Amino acid sequence: MRWKKLIALLAVLTLFAAACGSDDDGDDASTSGTDSSSDDSGTDDSGTDDSGTDDTATDDSGTDDSGTDDAGTDDAGTDDAMAGQGGELILLQWQAPSQANTLLSSGTKDIQAGSLVLEPMAWIDPAGVVVPALAAEIPTVANGGISEDGTQITWRLQEGLVWSDGTPVTSEDAVFTWEYCTDEATGCSTENFSSVDTVVADDELTFTVTFESPQPFPFVPYVTAQGAIIQKAQMAECIGEAAKACSEQNFMPVGTGPYMVTELRPEDTVTYEYNPNYRGASQGLPFFGNVTIKGGGSAEDAARSVLEVGDADYGWNLQVAPEILAGMEAAGNGRLASAFASSVEHISLNQTDNEADPPSEGTPHPLFVDNPDLQRALSIAIDRDALVQVGYGPTGAPTCNMWPVGAENSTNNDFCLTRDVDAANALLDGLGYEDTDGDGIREAPGYGPLSFEYVTSTNAVRQSNQEIVKDNWSDIGVEAILRDEDSSLFFDGTCASDVCIWKFPTPIQMYTNNAPNPDGVDYLGNFLSEKIPTSATAWGGDNIYRYNNPDFDAKHAAASQLALDDPARVEAIIEMNDMVSTSAVIPLIYRASASAFGNDIQNVGELNGWDTEYWNIQEWTRG
Repeated sequence: MRWKKLIALLAVLTLFAAACGSDDDGDDASTSGTDSSSDDSGTDDSGTDDSGTDDTATDDSGTDDSGTDDAGTDDAGTDDAMAGQGGELILLQWQAPSQANTLLSSGTKDIQAGSLVLEPMAWIDPAGVVVPALAAEIPTVANGGISEDGTQITWRLQEGLVWSDGTPVTSEDAVFTWEYCTDEATGCSTENFSSVDTVVADDELTFTVTFESPQPFPFVPYVTAQGAIIQKAQMAECIGEAAKACSEQNFMPVGTGPYMVTELRPEDTVTYEYNPNYRGASQGLPFFGNVTIKGGGSAEDAARSVLEVGDADYGWNLQVAPEILAGMEAAGNGRLASAFASSVEHISLNQTDNEADPPSEGTPHPLFVDNPDLQRALSIAIDRDALVQVGYGPTGAPTCNMWPVGAENSTNNDFCLTRDVDAANALLDGLGYEDTDGDGIREAPGYGPLSFEYVTSTNAVRQSNQEIVKDNWSDIGVEAILRDEDSSLFFDGTCASDVCIWKFPTPIQMYTNNAPNPDGVDYLGNFLSEKIPTSATAWGGDNIYRYNNPDFDAKHAAASQLALDDPARVEAIIEMNDMVSTSAVIPLIYRASASAFGNDIQNVGELNGWDTEYWNIQEWTRG
């Protein structure tokens, strides 16, 4: 089933290419939908399952450009009297949110929490199709929304949109959002505007994004939960250094979504009430009047509450051993949902020296930079089949690639799928790394023992996987010193704690990363040197690995100009994947998103692996 999904995703990209609008020679493609970041599920923990979505409302461009009356949703089956009258919805995010401003975090736990309030111009649906949120329609070349040369995209807001405080949403809010995030000192974690030159308000409802160069895939700015629009009136004093003092605004942003935050207790609980000014209210949306996100506990605790006990409605990111989940589901109170998209559990090798001053900023790591034989030895020593067996079952598969999607899944690195201790030892011997004192740990000349602190989030599956890797590496004379951190701190996009992944305080980290859309070029842009997080950017930036390779940067710049249907684009994606997957990272497991719903929670649709799992929460009902 997973491979059917990958074929479907490839088809979606082909449809995007069709939407580009090209001249007769096919060389003018223009159009096409966050570890991020990086949480325990690894995704904007969503995904698309095998059934995809009902595509009857989309045109052949791979985007739904028909416009929408209420956030791109089907309002059938609801009425005015039911808006906000459905009682309380209880959502369990054992990785508790730190704040609700989706622009300031690439941690899924925060993006999820903020997406009930803040919305983009368009979502990416479970099938990878761009669908309207705040937009009146999806821009295409055919409707004049995308320029023939691919350098501009023009968005138009739906008429009559208001913020939760009742004031109008205008194109000036969109322009302000760009200004807010392009001030490095603000600390935006989203990289959605990195290719943008200007954003200009054409009129009250229309704005045009001009890119620095043609974009075959222009649906990055203002798309997905990480591309949400914020209210200028609320955030005007929160640009740059002033952003650090804006806790109230970041905890309780004014939004356009179906809910409003009433209280946010960081790393604990978020409560919401329905937004009476939501554009779907007259059609009975949202159904639930109140929502509570409860954090804390473990993935297993969340799964048990939904599936076995029945005292919660939804559990997110259930990274739990498959045999345990199966037993819980058998209790009959809830159902599991999963979706493969782009999530990859991986080991990151810090490309900077965490022992330098300042740590993990600028100084290259003495062993992990430009040392492919060490990376390969560490990789082929790992038993990936064992990792999947103990932690994932049918929701995981061994992988050697950071981008294992469809036809762009490289086969060049398949050597890692077979554990080869002898070959790993031979590689380390060739590097001159020997165990000179007989303690079982090799030493590298000028560095010392191959002993590395290896940290991940606190989670039973992750700790079991850590133990396997530690044992595997001991067979080649490498010591892993295991550490785990509370997930709410490890994935805290504000980086208030020194253990957050963006600060990368250790030599080795393990977590999951994912893409917010099916464009491999966009995702691999996370490895650009300009996106390395530093203290100067308030730790904003997606290149957590600190990968710094001018050749990769040049390859990515060239790939960004290739049409979506150009075979050279696929080749470039594979080549870039191979560059990073054999240097700065050790890919381990291609993961599905895994969540659970109470049996009485209805109209949730397919689990979304490309965007927030709450993308259509206004449609959820209790049966």
